[in-house]
Amino acid sequence: MTAARRRAMGEAAVAAANAVGYVGAGTVEFIVDTEAADTSSFFFMEMNTRLQVEHPVTEMITRQDLVEWQLRVASGEPLPRTQSQLEISGHALEARIYAEDPARNFLPSVGDIVHLSAPPAIRFAFNAENDHAREPAAVRIDSGVGEGDAISQYYDPMIAKLIVWGEDRPEALRRMRAALAAYRVAGVTTNIEFLHRLIGHSAFATADLDTGLIARNQDALLPAATVSDDTLALAAIAETLGIEAAAQQSARASGDPHSPWNRIGSWWLNQINPLTFSFQHDGEPHPVRVVAAAGGYAVTTGRKPVTARIEENGPDLIVTLDGRRIRTRVVVNGAERVVFRDGTVTRLVKVDPWEPPASDDSGVGHLLAPMSGTIIAVNVKAGDTVAKGSALLILEAMKMEHAINAPGDGVVEQVFFGAGDQVKEGAELVSLVKPDGAANH
Repeated sequence: MTAARRRAMGEAAVAAANAVGYVGAGTVEFIVDTEAADTSSFFFMEMNTRLQVEHPVTEMITRQDLVEWQLRVASGEPLPRTQSQLEISGHALEARIYAEDPARNFLPSVGDIVHLSAPPAIRFAFNAENDHAREPAAVRIDSGVGEGDAISQYYDPMIAKLIVWGEDRPEALRRMRAALAAYRVAGVTTNIEFLHRLIGHSAFATADLDTGLIARNQDALLPAATVSDDTLALAAIAETLGIEAAAQQSARASGDPHSPWNRIGSWWLNQINPLTFSFQHDGEPHPVRVVAAAGGYAVTTGRKPVTARIEENGPDLIVTLDGRRIRTRVVVNGAERVVFRDGTVTRLVKVDPWEPPASDDSGVGHLLAPMSGTIIAVNVKAGDTVAKGSALLILEAMKMEHAINAPGDGVVEQVFFGAGDQVKEGAELVSLVKPDGAANH
């Protein structure tokens, strides 16, 4: 954004407001064709008679409180500053933290937030009498959502706005990457890991941006889900430390704290040494063994053994794996283990070896609701023959419509809901069978 283009856009925005007689805070949006020969040209998109979600970016680089300005103008007061008194300082970025699943075409994720820890944030300390006090915060978080709150189907699933400031774009990018790596949410799927990859991509770093950025770089920004040996080892170590802490607590509460029954190892009933865990990732089992060793543990993931030493066991677990220092946090949510590490999030399911495998008596060809919402249209009835890709019904949630399509050719066996019905994520919507009566995959 050159100074000349910024000035021209500002003049056009003021002209648009004057043309409709608008008084108050507002935003005018323009679009630029970067492929055009005349790159100084821009085009009107829309006007909003309110502040935009991105207004903190402007506040960060101008060191002004636009919400205060909005209230003052609404009260009949003049603007606190004239255009000539405004200056731009540094570079700011904003990331919207959303409860959504980038791997599922950014579908909103509905559920309870069982864990939320955010990076330290410093809010603005505006002082109308002293401009020198108007220093921008390095990290700012605007949010009304906290741990224990629910993300419902009825509202926008934004959890927070994360805004950072730096002297220049590279510094702002570094701060954003660090802030995203420290932002941990469990209980719902979020876009934090996707944002972390986006911020680290060379195209974003150099501001080579357009609406095709994600599609062009899909392999890098939306890679297939994998689980590393390190992540499995960290999950197993956290599990071991939890077992040890529980054993120590039991020992302290018992009449004989030195009893071997309060130790981890072969003394435990039905427990062998080493400790053995099984985690599932994307339906695939991953066994991990942990053996106490001098000053730490020997961990085998089934592919290679590593030596682990615990440096710190607090809210964050700091572990040295074969000399590599790793900071992680493992959140327990029922059988799920959510492993946060360097901006990545891996969801594992701890498998209970004594629990019998669940029998699949639900059959196949049963289409489930991808998220909670309202059925607004049902296009088929029992007995209808449908082709692969046919829209069987329409689900509305989070202000968006989602078509539930037939995964293959078949016959509708049963429709479980009607238009206007509320459904929860995972609810069975439609069952299909092949024309010969066999269930359709």
